[in-house]
Amino acid sequence: MTTNSVVDGPVQALVKSAWQTVLVTGVLSVILGVVILVWPDKTLLVAGVLFGIYLVVAGVLQLVAAFGATKSTGMRVLYFISGLLSVIIGVFCFRDELASILLLGLWIGIGWLFRGVAMLVAAVSDPEMPGRGWQGFFGVITTIAGIVLIIWPVSSVATLTLVAGVWLIVLGILEIITAFFVRKDASRFGEAGL
Repeated sequence: MTTNSVVDGPVQALVKSAWQTVLVTGVLSVILGVVILVWPDKTLLVAGVLFGIYLVVAGVLQLVAAFGATKSTGMRVLYFISGLLSVIIGVFCFRDELASILLLGLWIGIGWLFRGVAMLVAAVSDPEMPGRGWQGFFGVITTIAGIVLIIWPVSSVATLTLVAGVWLIVLGILEIITAFFVRKDASRFGEAGL
């Protein structure tokens, strides 16, 4: 057994399972967006907790990606910072105060901005990344969503809920599409045998 085959097995497994991480995040995003749009009045107090759960899960998945999804040290640092910020912001959302919900738009915007930039840089810097085109497109859309939530003149919690719900559905659908392109590219990656 050569040294390459020992290393290739875990790398191939990581690449092949990466699409599942993106798919789970996308499905959670769509579900959360739909729940927020269907029950805006009843979810206002729960919104902080729901967003917190989403951000913590997404952050943990990004932290996992930071330790294995890319070869570049710079990309690992970006994924790590993005994941850590998502976890911190998610934990902040567990607070019960209405003020935390009002600040949620800013926090989500910052989280999405970091995540979008990280994904865009990853797609641009790694020509062999599975699903590179979709990853780059998703990075651009996520960055735009973050900027909109940061600068949007949120005058009420209802406006924040509507904007966040719509963006979560849009981003979730894009993540689901990206997951299947990553899966397709990963299967070709495995067939090539590194």
